[in-house]
Amino acid sequence: MFARTVRMQLKPNSAAEFTRLLEKEVIPLLQKQQGFKDEIAFVPSGGTEAVAISLWEQKENADAYSRGAYPEVLKAMAKVVDGTPQVQTSQVSNSTWHKIAAQ
Repeated sequence: MFARTVRMQLKPNSAAEFTRLLEKEVIPLLQKQQGFKDEIAFVPSGGTEAVAISLWEQKENADAYSRGAYPEVLKAMAKVVDGTPQVQTSQVSNSTWHKIAAQ
């Protein structure tokens, strides 16, 4: 399993709208992508930043999303995100939810 971690600065007072956009626009788009498994998002107290982690069956699935649908996500999130989100990719080493064992 493969993960894409996206860190972003939120515009002031936009945490609720970020959550709404994720729920109504981003997650439905993710669910249509081949190899997509899960999305987990965090907005710490204060709501000035957000972290979203998407999980994918294979690195190739995440890469295809990055090239294809991710630009659409960036456009949708531009209403609430300040600057350019930072993306990090990694192999998932453990997960109790997805029953992944260390490799």
